[in-house]
Amino acid sequence: MSGAGIPDHMRVVACRDGGGLGIEERPSPRPSDGEVVLRLRVCGLCGTDLFKLASGRVRDGQVLGHELVGTVAAVGRGVREVREGDRVVVPHHVACGRCSLCRRGAKTMCPEFKHNLMDPGGFAEYVRIGEPGVRHAMRQVPDDVRDAAASFVEPAACVLRGVDKAMVTVDSGSAVVLGAGSMGLLHLLVLRAVRPGLRVVVCDPDIRRRGVASRLGAYAVCGSEPDELAEAAGAASDGLGADAVFDTVGGSGPLIAALDTLRPGGTVVLFAHAAEGETAGFELNPMFTRELKVVATYSGTVEEQERIATLIFSHRLDASPLVTHRMPLDRIEEAVELARERRALKVLMTPGVAS
Repeated sequence: MSGAGIPDHMRVVACRDGGGLGIEERPSPRPSDGEVVLRLRVCGLCGTDLFKLASGRVRDGQVLGHELVGTVAAVGRGVREVREGDRVVVPHHVACGRCSLCRRGAKTMCPEFKHNLMDPGGFAEYVRIGEPGVRHAMRQVPDDVRDAAASFVEPAACVLRGVDKAMVTVDSGSAVVLGAGSMGLLHLLVLRAVRPGLRVVVCDPDIRRRGVASRLGAYAVCGSEPDELAEAAGAASDGLGADAVFDTVGGSGPLIAALDTLRPGGTVVLFAHAAEGETAGFELNPMFTRELKVVATYSGTVEEQERIATLIFSHRLDASPLVTHRMPLDRIEEAVELARERRALKVLMTPGVAS
């Protein structure tokens, strides 16, 4: 086993009961057979992290963070995929590929997929990666790809899974993205990369974020009022309605607005949490007679990550303009506040302490 340069102890961001956060010192991890320890370079603060903190779905001492780019600091016996010093990106979940769910195409529902392969989590100075992640999902980052760009491999793969489920298979037509936060804008960028002829409308109440969407190539932007959305979607689709609506906001209101925006046969993709216990009520007959579809998407598979990595590593997809802040781990509470108050799009956490 290698890794003589790893210190005995490291700093981590630990969750507190009630959704708080604090810096702890813990023993640094060491790799077992087939495992790798990464030294943190950057880890993105994700909307799922924010949701878990706000909803209290965290354990005391839990370490969040999974949009990880790191440098290989140590490799366990039998590892041939990478070596010390390599700069890599790796997800935190890998499906088994063998169970009945995997065989039916529901790999993100696989019981093995639920296991977090990052110990203790991405918001730590050193992170141990479990053997399935090393063997099936760890990718070396090319020298000409920046950390900020590589950090989007995991979240962009989640977006790609939803694009596939929407069955937007032609390089024409129109799509609507509800929400211009980091994930909404990432939808715009992924759609432009995989379906460059698609007319993408981005809807958000914040004029500043609509401006960002315009600069990133949206066909049109609009506010969140139903008449604004209907007008923009109609103009982008020659009055037909959108082929797909991607809801990155969550809740019954956006779902109903999305259904009203679709063309006959179109699809709504649910990509966001709703409030706990929230239900949706809408008239069923129009959905039946117009053959509308509502699908949900959760996370991304190794296959989708591979496709996204190819786009990012070839510079056909670059989401680094979404990064508005970089902060050391001990400023995590400030980073969370910036994101919650919509004063930041994407925050990347880095090792070290604030000066």
